[in-house]
Amino acid sequence: MSLHNTLDPRAFGRVAVLFGGNSAEREVSLKSGNAVLSALQSAGVDAFGIDVGADFLQRLANEHIDRAFIVLHGRGGEDGSMQGLLECAGIPYTGSGILASALAMDKLRTKQVWRSLGLPTPRHAVLSSVADCEAAVAELGFPLIVKPAHEGSSIGMAKVESLEALVAAWQDAACYDSQVLVEQWITGPEYTIAMLRGEVLPPIRLGTPHTFYDYDAKYLADDTQYCIPCGLSAEKEAELKALTARACEAVGTQGWARADVMQDADGQFWLLEVNTVPGMTDHSLVPMAARAAGLDFQQLVLAILADSVEARG
Repeated sequence: MSLHNTLDPRAFGRVAVLFGGNSAEREVSLKSGNAVLSALQSAGVDAFGIDVGADFLQRLANEHIDRAFIVLHGRGGEDGSMQGLLECAGIPYTGSGILASALAMDKLRTKQVWRSLGLPTPRHAVLSSVADCEAAVAELGFPLIVKPAHEGSSIGMAKVESLEALVAAWQDAACYDSQVLVEQWITGPEYTIAMLRGEVLPPIRLGTPHTFYDYDAKYLADDTQYCIPCGLSAEKEAELKALTARACEAVGTQGWARADVMQDADGQFWLLEVNTVPGMTDHSLVPMAARAAGLDFQQLVLAILADSVEARG
């Protein structure tokens, strides 16, 4: 499938760009959504924006919408619920379907699927009590990283190196999510790899002086390094891209997605998670990877929108 869109902008009809929402990633979604909306409009697409709020069902009923471009990050937009609502309304939409969206949003069940297929992902445990924290330390050792199971943008995440810090990080993450995950810490470079219309885009190696690639490093800092080409040998880059394709296929992603992968000191790759509605801000990674593949931002959003025609038209 070609990365480029060959459709006339008028072929998309009236396109609603859905952004904002009420998840913890609202601010990022507003930036992403406005960037996508501007690019679509400048390309000649009849697009308008909807900041998804309490009146969304009414807007859905009152507006004439031929298809939706989903730029809602996190819960309510990336977890299958919006996808299900749009399918019930008969409105085609961008990105993954209900099952893949719900699965990818759940870091724990994504890991369980990968492990069942023999795909490498860090060992983990689920935390719901102090006793769970103690058991996780006994099984996994230190350092560890704590994550809310259903959040993105590194929200609620923390690296810990003591039981006291683990308990505190679990309690903090539990403010975001009733299900909290703890993983073995992988020491080494982090890579992010985008999928677009069935093709794997050039991987990006991330560098940050922060402890890990956290919210500040993702969206605010000016000292985050994005290395593309990523610096791997041709053989290792091919291995990484093949692993990403298998990981996304296992989850069932469609249209576009982005996988995050660590590499340890022995060169082994470890899958962390898949994002089905990645960021589209000026700091975002999918636009960067698309540029390396020869697509500017406008061509990228048109390709994502065109996939919604072919996948569900």
